[in-house]
Amino acid sequence: MSMDRRKFLKAAGLTTLVGLGGKGLFELLKPGAVEAEMAEEGHGHHEEGEKNAGPKVRLAMLIDVMALNKEKIEKIVHTCHYLHNVPNWGDPKNEIKWIWEDEYEHVFTDSYNEYNHILEGLPFLLMCNHCDNPPCVRVCPVQATFKRPDGIVAQDYHRCIGCRFCMAACPYGSRSFNWLDPRVHLKIEMAEGRKLNKRFPTRMRGVVEKCNFCVERLAEGKQPGCVEAAPDVMFFGNLADPNSNVRKILRERISLRRKLELGTRPSVFYLI
Repeated sequence: MSMDRRKFLKAAGLTTLVGLGGKGLFELLKPGAVEAEMAEEGHGHHEEGEKNAGPKVRLAMLIDVMALNKEKIEKIVHTCHYLHNVPNWGDPKNEIKWIWEDEYEHVFTDSYNEYNHILEGLPFLLMCNHCDNPPCVRVCPVQATFKRPDGIVAQDYHRCIGCRFCMAACPYGSRSFNWLDPRVHLKIEMAEGRKLNKRFPTRMRGVVEKCNFCVERLAEGKQPGCVEAAPDVMFFGNLADPNSNVRKILRERISLRRKLELGTRPSVFYLI
């Protein structure tokens, strides 16, 4: 049997197992369950070739699903899209999304657990999961998307060639492609009263974009915009630090993550 055929059958078998598996596209994490994962990774890990490196940093986002409501969702999405000059096309075909709302049934399909009766119908906020093992980074031919030492999966708009390999590799649908010129549309929106954030660059046609965990705000010592907009819903911190706010919360709350069976190790947790 050829290597290609073996790979194909292995992939086909994995797909079947995922389709039949009880947990489906997510895994339920009991309070404290993330401690084992972090212990495996090692808190004092040094990057290869580095000497005297400081403690490892892995930034993560926690979203309290039980605290979400329509008003908070609108505020979070508006804040994110304003800060990053995301155009509002009003058309699903061309829309650009950094953070958006969907229901539990659409986010965690083919899954069941003891909390289903509570979760069904609840809104969930989706964004880039800033995976610790990001498939998008591996497939980009020009390194336009890359993983930073702090765990953030970043995007270089100037380097991006628009091949969309990263979009095909992302299992979460977290990336958007600018089919049309966003700058032209933003000018139209500005004529209608929209304000432009001049501190963040606009993009051009033919490039991919996504949530960046507000790296421009982190550089100034600020929290991500969504966290500032709804501090009782969004929590951000260093997952590698056992004394961080996010680790303390995860020790006390039940959480969900999407598609853990794929080995991407997403850094976005949903608290229930």
